[in-house]
Amino acid sequence: MAKETIETLVSELIHEEDWRRMRATAACVAGGPRSVQALIDALRSGPTELKKQAAAMLARIKDPQAGVALVELLEHEEEGARNAAAAALEQMAGVLDTDTTRALVSLLPKTPEGTARQVLSHLIGAIPTAVLPLCEMLKHPDQDAQVAAALMLDQLLDPRSIDAFIDAMGKPAVRDIAVGTLKKLSAIRERIDETFNALREVEGASEREEARMATIIDLLGIGRPSVEILIEYLEDDDWLVREAAADLLGKIGDVRAVDPLMKRLEQDKDTGVKELAIKSLGLIGDSRPTRLYLDAIPIRPLRVYAMEALAKIKDVGVLRPHKDIFDQLRTDRDGLVAYNAGLIADKLEAMSVAENQSHEEDHEHD
Repeated sequence: MAKETIETLVSELIHEEDWRRMRATAACVAGGPRSVQALIDALRSGPTELKKQAAAMLARIKDPQAGVALVELLEHEEEGARNAAAAALEQMAGVLDTDTTRALVSLLPKTPEGTARQVLSHLIGAIPTAVLPLCEMLKHPDQDAQVAAALMLDQLLDPRSIDAFIDAMGKPAVRDIAVGTLKKLSAIRERIDETFNALREVEGASEREEARMATIIDLLGIGRPSVEILIEYLEDDDWLVREAAADLLGKIGDVRAVDPLMKRLEQDKDTGVKELAIKSLGLIGDSRPTRLYLDAIPIRPLRVYAMEALAKIKDVGVLRPHKDIFDQLRTDRDGLVAYNAGLIADKLEAMSVAENQSHEEDHEHD
């Protein structure tokens, strides 16, 4: 039997026979750039059901090249296709580039109030690279576009928009929004700076720990608008401030914090900061720190946190090359290490069983 092309296999993501769908899924995951392109083609020209399955598969592969095509699918006439595109974009938020967010932001002026506008606003808020295209839109010749961008940036309250708002003060359509947003951003900065300055002044081990916890409670409510400022505080000279910043970033769960927290885990000289960095990375669930987690397993103060973080990685497939490690750790003397190793090993075993069944059925039908 002639070997099917990747395009044919992609089309079988919606085949009525289970073994063909499973084979198509395995081929897409293993197919690299060729499968990504075939999935993008399916998004643009395939039947509606295939569009939905292609969107889900691209979310699993997480290749940023698919971003613009997924944004295009947000305008599809069928609600299920739009929902599939939105779900995929949200899952890929941490890897999407500015080409994708420019395409997403360009939909703002032409999307009326309602559910579609709410979905669009949610996506723009979830994707870290969206701020730059929104700032660019403040310079758009159309006043409606300026207002749409300004209102979205007012929701995000991201310090990266400060210069753009200052430049926009001369535009009548957005002047009042700019003034109001700049006041809010200034108030956020003042509150965070004052809180961390007070934390530095506290003396005594037990008093400092109590003050750190109070800082978390005080600042957590600010949420995403504090992320860029907290990332700055990860470089503070005071280890307690770095701990508090790392703790807050994990609880907020924004993917912008992944790389800065990885740097703390890798380079910080304070064990407490490393502990908070690894715990916070685990809460975010991104797969990028996988190697750092594995390297931390032999380090006694970090090993439980490392295993917990590994067990929380959303893309379990990245752990497959390390299955032997988790099999060995299932019998570790530390109960938490053994428990999390077992969770990971069981997930990987389930993946292997499903794929083996698919391969066996594939051979039976050849």
